[in-house]
Amino acid sequence: MTLIETILKRRSVRTYTDEEIPENKIEKILQAGLLAPTSRNRKPCEFYVVKDKEILEKLSKSKASGSSMLENANTAIVVFADSEKADTWIEDSSIALAYMDLMANELDIGSCWCQAHLRFSADNKKSEEVIKEIFSMDSKYRVVGILSLGIASSKPEGHNLSEIDESKISYF
Repeated sequence: MTLIETILKRRSVRTYTDEEIPENKIEKILQAGLLAPTSRNRKPCEFYVVKDKEILEKLSKSKASGSSMLENANTAIVVFADSEKADTWIEDSSIALAYMDLMANELDIGSCWCQAHLRFSADNKKSEEVIKEIFSMDSKYRVVGILSLGIASSKPEGHNLSEIDESKISYF
């Protein structure tokens, strides 16, 4: 499959079967995140692979809305970044999440990016703080998001090139 085909196929998947994700596929998804470019090659990102159902349930409550799919995910990858290592931790984490999301889709694993940065839990705590408390993380670590993973119980149709709004392109 070409990269453009993977991009067209990529859709957020929020419902999963109980089927386990093969370990070799999780490893490839993590490799994609580790291979993502970072500013000045500082590599501030760290990846927590979560399969524990109790932790997934806690993570599902880290946001007031938009994180409930984590409770039924097979696996989640929490992306932390050392903010003392790079001031570009938001960008670096976002690129890593995007690379892992694309790899998951390439491998026919359902995935959904769950944003934590600038979001709040139902009791109005910063989502980042909720997540950092779950893992007892040092204050220098920041969280952009979590990648929810599972075998899709249903998969939305992919996109097609005719949907592209080329009016958003300007040449100079």
